[in-house]
Amino acid sequence: MMLFKKPTSVKGTLLALLLPSGIALMATAWLVHGILLERMSWNFVESRLQDEVAFLETQIRQSDGKIDTLRTGDYFQEVFHHSFAIQSPTQTIISPSTWETLLGPLLQSDQQGAIRVRKTSAAGAPSDVIAFRKAFVVNDQPLVVIVSEDMAALKASQAELHAWTAIVSIMLILLLVGVIWIGITLSMRPVISLQASLKKLQGGEVSRIHVKAPEELQPLVKQLNQLLDFLDRRLERSRDALANLSHSVKTPIAAVRQILEDTSRPLDDDLRREMGSRLGDIDKQLEAEMRRSRFAGPQVGKSAFPVKQARDLLWMFGRLYPEKSFELTTDMTEEHRWPVEEHDLSEILGNLLDNAGKWSSTFVDLSLREDNKQMLIVVADDGTGVAQDAVSALGKRGLRLDEQTPGHGLGLAIVCDIVERYSGQTHFSHSSLGGLKIAIVFHRKT
Repeated sequence: MMLFKKPTSVKGTLLALLLPSGIALMATAWLVHGILLERMSWNFVESRLQDEVAFLETQIRQSDGKIDTLRTGDYFQEVFHHSFAIQSPTQTIISPSTWETLLGPLLQSDQQGAIRVRKTSAAGAPSDVIAFRKAFVVNDQPLVVIVSEDMAALKASQAELHAWTAIVSIMLILLLVGVIWIGITLSMRPVISLQASLKKLQGGEVSRIHVKAPEELQPLVKQLNQLLDFLDRRLERSRDALANLSHSVKTPIAAVRQILEDTSRPLDDDLRREMGSRLGDIDKQLEAEMRRSRFAGPQVGKSAFPVKQARDLLWMFGRLYPEKSFELTTDMTEEHRWPVEEHDLSEILGNLLDNAGKWSSTFVDLSLREDNKQMLIVVADDGTGVAQDAVSALGKRGLRLDEQTPGHGLGLAIVCDIVERYSGQTHFSHSSLGGLKIAIVFHRKT
């Protein structure tokens, strides 16, 4: 059986943590107050008794040690409100006389300074006393002076003050509970607003979350809206893919169907090649749309190791094009991460390296670097390059340069599509090696 059940709400958790802490703090403060009050009382009484002993010593010295000439008795008690004892070789004075059984043993003691006497059983004497004893010599006569105070009245005042401190502490604890509750309630208002906005979103009343959230909740609201944007883009891409497929395959399928339904024409080699071409177009379109559907786009928590993936792909293309050299230029380590989905980065690097491998003469250079919050991919080859008037058209959707010049067109269009989803840029230019240079820039979000 569990003795403690973890609170399921934020309010319960905060109260479970803050309330015991506040009570423990107030209890500690109350105990420390009692200790300090006791010490202050002791120091205060000791200082007073020491001053009065010094006063008596001065009087005794002025009377040359004759204690019977001192103004003691009622005068001393009325002025100082303390009991005293004076002892000389010939005489002992104790006032009041009821304290004789308490102060008599102290006169015979050798202890000097402040003395605490508790739980005495002397009749007529208090049970808790602080006394100050001092021995000195006047005219070669040893004398002892003791001044004492009953602590009962002081302890009663001290207990009353301590009790009021406890009452104030309890009131402060109750006030603390109220302040904590109000603070938690006010702090939870944005969460309640967010919950209401989510219900409206679920009910179709709003398309995005618009809440004036505090600084701590702003990243959550931003990520939720980004997730909604991502889902909308994915839905739009799915609809575009279906529309593209429907438009692209309708004509080839109709042509193949017409050929198959025409029983008057024999299936000669020309018709077979035509049907194969039509079906090949359908297959290419299906493959292109399937590849586009697998692109993830930017997602929170997804990352890739660009150097490791690049080396794996360079090794593969080095075997695919054994007569050409593929080189990697980077100052990053294999453990360095980029916030790009792994499959997306493989598609970008794979298409760029495949394109460069087809068109290079002997050398392909891949450069990976990161600076000023920018991630750069640069692929350059030493091939014949692309005509100046065709450079600006590279990577455009629907442009199929691969039908005239194999190796350009569909792959670059896919690359541009992926880069666009990451809000990046793709730049085409002439390489210093003589061929085509493709530079891709991603911006790291802070």
